Amino acid sequence: MITLLLIPLLLPWALPPLARRTVDRVRPDIALAAVTAATAALALGVVACLGVLLLPLALHLPLVAGLAELIHPVQAGPPALTLGASALAAAALAVAVTVGARGAVAEAARLRRAHARVAGLPESDGLCVLDDDRPDAFALPGGPRGADRIVVTAGMLRALDVREREALLGHERAHLAARHHLFLAAAQLAGWCHPALAAVVPDVSYAAERAADEVAARACGDRRLAARAVGRAALAATSRDAGSRRPAVAAGGTTGPVPARVRALLVQSPVRRIALPLLVMLLVCTTAGASSLAGAVWLHGEVEIAQGEHPWD
Repeated sequence: MITLLLIPLLLPWALPPLARRTVDRVRPDIALAAVTAATAALALGVVACLGVLLLPLALHLPLVAGLAELIHPVQAGPPALTLGASALAAAALAVAVTVGARGAVAEAARLRRAHARVAGLPESDGLCVLDDDRPDAFALPGGPRGADRIVVTAGMLRALDVREREALLGHERAHLAARHHLFLAAAQLAGWCHPALAAVVPDVSYAAERAADEVAARACGDRRLAARAVGRAALAATSRDAGSRRPAVAAGGTTGPVPARVRALLVQSPVRRIALPLLVMLLVCTTAGASSLAGAVWLHGEVEIAQGEHPWD
């Protein structure tokens, strides 16, 4: 029955191909919400299962067994399998916590540096211009002491004409209006919990960029103009290595697979709200959740038996 707790650790490997198909076939804003929710749900299941799997190993320690008032050893399965899985879970959880803590500290530092760069700069309608020749533009979420801002460099403004600038700024406004940084942060956090979920982070970023592209295209009323603005901005940024120090949650118009974004803008945007990959993704999350719950309930029952109780009577 300990297999029930291993299934949620394997199911995240099914998400990357499903996420890619979802962002290609489903309307971008719906795809972004669905893929992010699935990523967060599977990450929660991974952490919960790793925590539960720690229990058999912990209960073999005399101090913990005494605190739990065990009068018999916990019979969670073959000892070698149970203790081996428990030890691996402890190692995996330690790695996830370490990677997550380091990643969170590094991301917080990047956000502080980004806010420090624009602190005190004049702004107009949430837009501030950095005196920097490197072309870049991004949506900077507000910190504890600051409001949301659209940050664009002088180099980016020089790289685009007037209409292209408006399309790019519309793209960045869409990021802030839809709070895309929250989706990116959730995906990043989930990616620190499991390597398969880390592989989904670029799909979440791409979906966010596609959603903002569609809003910008509607705002300017010209999909070709929006595509041209995205392409020229990305080409300019690439030529000067811009954006390398940008916080991961600060979505920018030059992020992601730009050729795919331009191609999508030049054709009719996806209008489907539901596609088969989305339904399969829902099934994967449901299976992971049910397996996690069933495994936790089963192990809890085994602990009660080890305490001399009879939970199934």
